[in-house]
Formats: sequence, structure tokens, C-alpha cells
Amino acid sequence: MCESTLPVVRRSVGMVFQDPDDQLFMPTVEEDVAFGPLHLGLAQGQVKQRVDHALETTGIGHLRRRPPYRLSGGEKRAASIATVLSIWPDILVLDEPSAFLDPRSRGRLIDLLNTFHHTKIIATHDLDLALRLCGRAIVLSEKTVCGDDTIHAVLRDTTLLRNAGLEPPSTGSCPVCGRSGQVV
Repeated sequence: MCESTLPVVRRSVGMVFQDPDDQLFMPTVEEDVAFGPLHLGLAQGQVKQRVDHALETTGIGHLRRRPPYRLSGGEKRAASIATVLSIWPDILVLDEPSAFLDPRSRGRLIDLLNTFHHTKIIATHDLDLALRLCGRAIVLSEKTVCGDDTIHAVLRDTTLLRNAGLEPPSTGSCPVCGRSGQVV
């Protein structure tokens, strides 16, 4: 990447960090979400429109004046996603998006990400999340690509998963109700 293309890349790729505390640093959620558009040089009206849209999209408009350190893990994740959405990227890069989330927040995150039409690049060990969000999976092990196929083909390749230190989503029977979970 050369210096002249950096502004284009910054406008088209949005990165959501694994730990929202590394991404949220302003006094309020609203200021965090406005940070990107302001630094893109947008007019105040455009910034407000983007902030409002990003907060509405992520369902956290009611948190706009809250300090990020007073948010739950799921709220922080939604706020960090809103900061990226406000720059209107074409590509979302998410690093371990389900890390630190309880099951309800994780489910909300998956539902939210499923509504996006962006290209999504997701680095994750959460293969259930990958199954629910991705059509294609690239498996890395020891900094080497060792698998690249549809998510279903990758999840069926138990040798590949084992060699990469991964476990497929549970497809066994529920120990309580006995119903089988046919995931892949």
C-alpha cells in the first residue's frame, strides 16, 4: 500500500478490535462513533447523520451519552461496531467478535452481523459463529493456510480442524432433551 491510497483504504475498510476497550477511548459513546467521520473531514451535519444511523443500526441509541467504561461487554461490542459503521466502510474486518460475550450478547451480535451487506472478514476460533455468518472459511495454522473451502466443507474435515487445534460446532444430542443438533 502506498501513501496515496491510504485515505481510500481508511474509508473502505473498517476494523473492529477483539477487545472493545482498545477501540473505545472517548468520553461518550456518541463521541467515539463520531471520531471516524470527523477525521474523514465530513461536515457536522453528515457526522450527526452517520452517528445517528450507526447507533440506530446497532440498537444502542439509548447509550449515546454513556461513557464506554460503564457499558456491558455486549454494549461495548455494539459500540465498537457502531464506530466502524459510521465511516460507511465497504469491508468489515472483525477480530474475534464473540470474545468476552455472554450467550445472549453473542446471539445478538450474530443477528446484527447477519443484517450487514458488507464484505466481512472475521478472524475467529468460534466456529459456530463462522457457520452462522460465513460462506467461506480459510483455516490458518502456524501462519500457514491449511484449508480454504466452503464453511460446511471445512467443518466436515475433522482432520483439518484437529490439526489446526479447532473443534467443530456441537452436532451431538442434547443431554437434557435428547434432540439431535444437525449443524453441518
